[in-house]
Amino acid sequence: MSVTSAEQSSAPVMGRSLWDDARDRLLANKAAVASMVVLTVVTLLSIFGPMLSPHQFDTVYRDYVKVPASLESYPRLDQIEPGFESVAKRARMKVESYAMVDDKITATVTSRRSISEKATRYFDRSDLFEGAVISNISADKKSATVTADVQRMHFYFGTDANGRDMMTRTLIAGRVSLTIGLLATFVAITIGLLYGTTSGYFGGKVDLIMMRVVDILYSLPFIFFVIMLVVFFGRNFVLMFIAVGAVEWLDMARIVRGQTLTIKRQEYVQAAEAMGVENTGILKRHVIPNTLGPVVVYMTLLVPKVILLESFLSFLGLGVQEPMTSWGVLISEGAKNLQGAFWMLFFPALFLTSTLFALNFIGDGLRDALDPKDR
Repeated sequence: MSVTSAEQSSAPVMGRSLWDDARDRLLANKAAVASMVVLTVVTLLSIFGPMLSPHQFDTVYRDYVKVPASLESYPRLDQIEPGFESVAKRARMKVESYAMVDDKITATVTSRRSISEKATRYFDRSDLFEGAVISNISADKKSATVTADVQRMHFYFGTDANGRDMMTRTLIAGRVSLTIGLLATFVAITIGLLYGTTSGYFGGKVDLIMMRVVDILYSLPFIFFVIMLVVFFGRNFVLMFIAVGAVEWLDMARIVRGQTLTIKRQEYVQAAEAMGVENTGILKRHVIPNTLGPVVVYMTLLVPKVILLESFLSFLGLGVQEPMTSWGVLISEGAKNLQGAFWMLFFPALFLTSTLFALNFIGDGLRDALDPKDR
């Protein structure tokens, strides 16, 4: 059965919401889209990267302290023989002959003391060798043959001053910094949204008292507030986002209050009041949903601010503590070792700056997409 042109013209036309238009404008912003890709890659690396890494973030390799970042495996060829002789010396043995074929070392050793098979633990404890075996022990137990395999390792971001893998620590630090940024932002947005809408909607003395409370909290120095929390509750992960989120909601409250003062004068809000809708219903259905545009934009700008605050606090020693780490902690350590180990600063700073730039570009894209003047 065919449909006539008259029936087609009378069919309802599906409209486009303002959120659809905002989404299309956001996707047309190349900088914002590229930033979303970068942020997604950094997030996925931080979540799944440590699971795939062969190194634990707190494992110490005493033989690989401050080794440079490299795509080649360690140990290098010129490190193997001196390393073997050093381990043999710790076991009170002297290397008489040495040969290596396909990463398998065979050496003849002598000692003034009796050589025991238990001496293999010196080689196995080393980060350079594994699978050591002592054989062909002489009758007087003064000479023997030692065979061992070279233990190959990769440190793509190098190691730190304690011999820990920088790649794993950088990715673990990404987990901490991003989690603190998101959790603190969620706390700040939740408190600020509820506080600002309540203050702006009810107005009068309620608004006056609530805003004076905000002014008083603004006068308190942030560092002093954090130091007090550290003194009373100690240094822990949860404290960080509570401390930051409990301060950063002040800006959010003022922004939402200004939006609420405008929204509550709109005709649809006055119509809801005339129909007898309760205040909680008006806030839930009309006021809060219409403030989400500025809230979303501010959220993308608040996350990098929180990450920078966490980095600053960790740099001062008030944030995340060892053995856990964050980008701020790694940057602090890298700054101390900049002359001899620049990679300790380069990689954490690269991840941090990439994340901050991505979040700022996304915030700019959302601001342009949700701007009422462009609709």
